[in-house]
Amino acid sequence: MGFERKKVLVLGAGYAGLQTMTKLQKLVSNQDVELTLINKNDYHYESTWLHETSAGTLNYEDALYPITNVIDRNKVNFVKAEVSKINKDAKNVETTNGVFEYDILVVALGFESETFGIEGMKEHALQIENINTSRRIAKHLEDKFANYASSKVKDENDLAILVGGAGFTGVELLGELTERIPELCKKYGVDQSKVKITCVEAAPKMLPMFSEDLVNYVVKYLEDRGVEFKISTPIVACNEKGFVVKVNDVEQTLEANTAIWAAGVRGSKLMEESFDGVKRGRIVVKDDLSIDNYDDIFVIGDCSAVMAGEGDNKRPLPTTAQIAMQQGEHLAKNINNIFNGEKTEPFVYDDKGTVCSLGSHDGVGVVMGREITGKKAAFMKKVIDTRAIFKIGGIGLAYKKGKF
Repeated sequence: MGFERKKVLVLGAGYAGLQTMTKLQKLVSNQDVELTLINKNDYHYESTWLHETSAGTLNYEDALYPITNVIDRNKVNFVKAEVSKINKDAKNVETTNGVFEYDILVVALGFESETFGIEGMKEHALQIENINTSRRIAKHLEDKFANYASSKVKDENDLAILVGGAGFTGVELLGELTERIPELCKKYGVDQSKVKITCVEAAPKMLPMFSEDLVNYVVKYLEDRGVEFKISTPIVACNEKGFVVKVNDVEQTLEANTAIWAAGVRGSKLMEESFDGVKRGRIVVKDDLSIDNYDDIFVIGDCSAVMAGEGDNKRPLPTTAQIAMQQGEHLAKNINNIFNGEKTEPFVYDDKGTVCSLGSHDGVGVVMGREITGKKAAFMKKVIDTRAIFKIGGIGLAYKKGKF
């Protein structure tokens, strides 16, 4: 009787899945292990750069690269397919390109937009969800300026932009917009003072991960460049006119021909369909990133909830690229341990800090416990972005796609 190769199946080629695979291909031997990576596109895109492709400050092609550039094709079987069903007890996965069996499954299906049931938000607002939706936003934005410039009867709302959400994505998008708007005004001969950018946030505080000093820096930077903030202002609906908001219990409509939703993400819808105890597409994982009752299934990236803190203060860590990549790296070692008959190790997140960009030359952040602003923060952001590419694709790809 011949020896059966163990099958490792990785679903998703975002930061988490691709980091797992690029590390795993170096650790395991081709004779013992069969590696398969399934992703719906044949490219990986930098989801932390979507605010740039959305604003049009970065060409979308610069934010992606072919998956085959970073995997070892002698070791990894890449399948372009969409996952339709995970059968955890039958140990197989159904896709648009066949059924795949596994001995170890890695679920890294990434995020999708979460509109919290706000009426009309899915239909009428543009979503920052993936590279295609981002391309759509950039095109839509430019179309409105072009339309305004060429129309005999001007619609001022063509120059009005609404951004829903003043969290990380919303603020980074606003930073890029303050860079892009002057370019569009110049290109189409539009008076910049006519452009209105309004950011609407339901919570009383924006950028909750940062101190008041840093938040004030961000607000001043963006307000100086024409952004108006409406904080503690819940959006109750979105329609073809714009956002319907509640101010002192009275509903009013903020009108704009560009409405962008940047206020919420959730894990893949497939999570609820496949597993129990899933909240907003995320499942609580055990110390070694496996899930309850299934030590052959690991969940990482935006579909996983890694709990941190003690007792009643236990909270899931935020979903970030930094965590996803650390999970992928750790999981590759754990899978190798399993094949070597060794114990899996607990995942420990090493927080290296957070930087929020405000366009390409400014930003705020906390790095190694120290607060930074301005050019220093912008520089750190470029370091972080370039490092992410280097960690997956090595020096050649970092040289080609990095930010320096």
